[in-house]
Amino acid sequence: MNRTPVKYPIYIPTKGRADNSFTANCLMKDGVAVYLVIEPQEFDKYNAVFGQQPLATILILPFANLGQGSIPARNWIKQHATINGHKRHWQIDDNIRNFYRLYKSKRIRCDSGIALQVTEDFVDRYTNVAIAGLEYTFFAVQNKKPFKLNAHVYSCTLVLNEIENEWRGRYNEDTDMCLQVLADGWCTILMSTFLIEKSKTMNMKGGNTTELYKGDGRLEMARS
Repeated sequence: MNRTPVKYPIYIPTKGRADNSFTANCLMKDGVAVYLVIEPQEFDKYNAVFGQQPLATILILPFANLGQGSIPARNWIKQHATINGHKRHWQIDDNIRNFYRLYKSKRIRCDSGIALQVTEDFVDRYTNVAIAGLEYTFFAVQNKKPFKLNAHVYSCTLVLNEIENEWRGRYNEDTDMCLQVLADGWCTILMSTFLIEKSKTMNMKGGNTTELYKGDGRLEMARS
């Protein structure tokens, strides 16, 4: 049972990081339940680490090694959350180390469940917010405003399941998704009151580092 009453399910699409899924460990440490969404060939590795964890549920994707990064998994997750009757769902990258409260220009480590719950409560006041999420620690240096409206949301996203948009392409799917919903007349909200500490891109094995960014992958991402 969650110690912190997060309202919506939390999905973590993860690949090649059974031994260092920072996000799952961070959330479970704070008493928050998670779904680990993995490809079938990695079940044994993830089950060895998380199979006995009461706050972790492993979901196995019906496909493997499509070469499209996390995009197919993200669309499957949205469908799973919708079928199970949820209004919204969280998708959080697997390389989030900590959650912070930005207060008077200071980053203060906080309970991850509280950060997510406050974001849910705020977003649910409105009917036109398609995507919301938390800002990166290295982009937030002072409290100018508690949130940014119609901004790019990435890595820690709260998604409205009724939107018809899907993740697509190969690179920059988060940017594309936000542009899609904005073009359709929805709003996005990026919280700067609460922050996420994400590992730097390409500093960890597995995930997109292995599947998309090797070789000229980062150059292709920039061009896209």
